[in-house]
Amino acid sequence: MFGVSTYCLHREPLARALEKLAPITDCVEVMDDGLHYLESAEPLESYSYLYFIHAPSRGVNIASLLEPIRRASVEILTQTFAVAAEVGADVVIHPGYYAWHEERERAAERFRQSLDELTAAADDLSVTFFVENMGNWEYFFLRSCEDLPLIDGIGLALDVGHANLNGCLDGFLAHPAAHYHLHDNDGTEDTHSPVGTGTIDFVAVMEAVERNNVIPIVEVETFDGVTASIAALEAIDAVARGE
Repeated sequence: MFGVSTYCLHREPLARALEKLAPITDCVEVMDDGLHYLESAEPLESYSYLYFIHAPSRGVNIASLLEPIRRASVEILTQTFAVAAEVGADVVIHPGYYAWHEERERAAERFRQSLDELTAAADDLSVTFFVENMGNWEYFFLRSCEDLPLIDGIGLALDVGHANLNGCLDGFLAHPAAHYHLHDNDGTEDTHSPVGTGTIDFVAVMEAVERNNVIPIVEVETFDGVTASIAALEAIDAVARGE
């Protein structure tokens, strides 16, 4: 089974997006931003999906050296955990960033502090969360495998498109992951293109997904791109099974 992110329908109200996805998947990752921001679990309870929630990322920085911003970021993510708990959803979060290279070490300490606080909050709510690797955005943590020790003990949400942008997809695929975001690109821009239209080897990606026994999430920019991606991934699966 392939899950689908509501990102492909982020310009439509959440209820309409959930209705439109029903014929193609039983698993949805809600992009908890913009029109799909979740003030409560109520919009999700009318549907029988297996849910994941991608926590808000705009303005959120759990590695901030500005303590009010760091605390507020942890609070926002904790609120997401509370919503997730109501629908039995796992949560994907971003790792945060620093403003100046000279601040990286101190920001890494704040990042780990926030992860400790979020782990305690998640345990209280019986929620599981994963940290997503970032694209080629300057000063973000977890752009390469070298930062994996920073999330030791917490699951990795492997975004294969982001890893491709940083030229380290093979390294990430060799690392155990708890969650996957699938989309394609040509290695230069984070286009969230349909599977098979860029430079990513999705045979290797699906081997890793199978090895880790998880449901991957198709995170492509358009609805038509999602359906094309699912068809491409199903074809890869069929070849792997010798059909």
